Amino acid sequence: MPLIPEEPQIHESAQGPRATPASGRTAPTPRPVPGPRPAAPSRPGRPGPLRPTPPAQRTPRDAAPAKPGPSGPAAPAAAASPQIQLIPASAEGALDAAEEAVDLLLDSGRAPGDVLVLTTGAQHPWAEHELSFGEASYWAQHDAGDDVFYADAAVASRAATRPVVVVAVNGGPASAAATALPLAHSRAGALLIVCGDPQQINSVLGVGV
Repeated sequence: MPLIPEEPQIHESAQGPRATPASGRTAPTPRPVPGPRPAAPSRPGRPGPLRPTPPAQRTPRDAAPAKPGPSGPAAPAAAASPQIQLIPASAEGALDAAEEAVDLLLDSGRAPGDVLVLTTGAQHPWAEHELSFGEASYWAQHDAGDDVFYADAAVASRAATRPVVVVAVNGGPASAAATALPLAHSRAGALLIVCGDPQQINSVLGVGV
């Protein structure tokens, strides 16, 4: 019989004081410790690499397209002047020299429609032949732009700009070259080839261009 009253006393004393302090002490300690530790390294680590990279990439990209805008129209204006090549030839051989220049151009890959040939004296035989069918059909071939076009330098102002212009100073009035060369220079987009007397050509180009 002495065992019966001792059992309820042991259960009451173990449950009462042990449950309350154990639950109260363990609750506050684990909560603040894990909370600030994982949050502190994660926040400074993520914004650090993300913030410097986007501004460094945006500023040069935004500045790059703004610069070529104003420089774009200025560049072609500076590069509009064509190159000039001089082929020494007499008035009698200027037309043959121009023909050889055209052959070299076509052999190098130039399209026939890129070449315009002007003469200061006698017209090229092709021009004479085509003009026999009338000026309308003659200039229609010029407008088509699919073949080498031969014209008198006196009517060069009617011709459109082509990448290459070849001028044969093959006679004509003394003022023919002085008028034809500056006009041919304005019609040449990339290259101007002049066949004739070097002294006469240099004197004209030095004043007219």
